[in-house]
Amino acid sequence: MSKPKIAIVVGSTRAARFADVPTQWIAKIAKSHADIDVEIVDLRDWPLPFFDEVASSAWAPSQNEVAQRWQKKVAEFDGFIFTAAEYNHAPTGVLKNAIDYAANEWNKKPAGFIGYGSVGGARAVEQLRLIAVELQMAPVKSAVHIAWGDFLAVRQGEKKLEDIEHLNQAAAALINDVAWWAKVLKAARAADAIAAEAQAA
Repeated sequence: MSKPKIAIVVGSTRAARFADVPTQWIAKIAKSHADIDVEIVDLRDWPLPFFDEVASSAWAPSQNEVAQRWQKKVAEFDGFIFTAAEYNHAPTGVLKNAIDYAANEWNKKPAGFIGYGSVGGARAVEQLRLIAVELQMAPVKSAVHIAWGDFLAVRQGEKKLEDIEHLNQAAAALINDVAWWAKVLKAARAADAIAAEAQAA
């Protein structure tokens, strides 16, 4: 079986976003993990409109062409790490919208999170965990929370994320968890597919 493929989803599209910093940092660490393949998925490259379909794609095919391509892209992956900026105690609207534009493609795959903001993006991450459960994902316990002091130090160029040891430890734990769950759930999905084919024969 091929190695699980993990998407690092950049959850902000603002011109002045901070997301590029943790994205490149976590991608470098993740790419050194021998058991997974990693790809950055930037929501700037997916200009999805505000959700405007007759129903979730779980119940009716999406009509929007970008949405259709987005669903196919999500389906390529075996697990996800989301960067989570916190806006007003919540994840970004663009990330929630992108999540809503897929459905079954998220199912039975792990989700991990890198939050940043005044309390390390913790409130945004907690909401994303609830959303992940509804989508039948497996949100992992380990997470990275870049708290305000570290955020400002990095934003102002006083430090780099790779110089902050507790964040490096958290990142390693997050990637290990996502990699483990991605491998297990990929095997389980493959077994389900084989069983379904056998039953249909």
